[in-house]
Amino acid sequence: MKRLNFTFDTETTDLLEQISERYYHGNKSLTVRAALESLATHLGHAGWVIAGYAPAVLEHQENCHSCGTVYPEGGVLYRPVFQRGNAPDALREIPQENWLDCSRCVETRTA
Repeated sequence: MKRLNFTFDTETTDLLEQISERYYHGNKSLTVRAALESLATHLGHAGWVIAGYAPAVLEHQENCHSCGTVYPEGGVLYRPVFQRGNAPDALREIPQENWLDCSRCVETRTA
């Protein structure tokens, strides 16, 4: 933990107090952290981004996650590989569902 000193105008101090009391049980540190995380999300959309794709041979019929096209058993779709990063379409959490994309959707996303 690191201590930082800030100087706020009266309106900002009052707003910090109100928000921290209402949503964070008076914890101003959590209030500022939430505000910074929200700002980061809106500016750079920090979270999980697709770093690449790994091929997956289908053991049964599957749909492309992005376009919905159905692919038969034995076909090849691509599973995204996620890493932490910033992007306009970053995800807050790694999806729990099976995510497979077809080659067209992968090309569109990586272009």
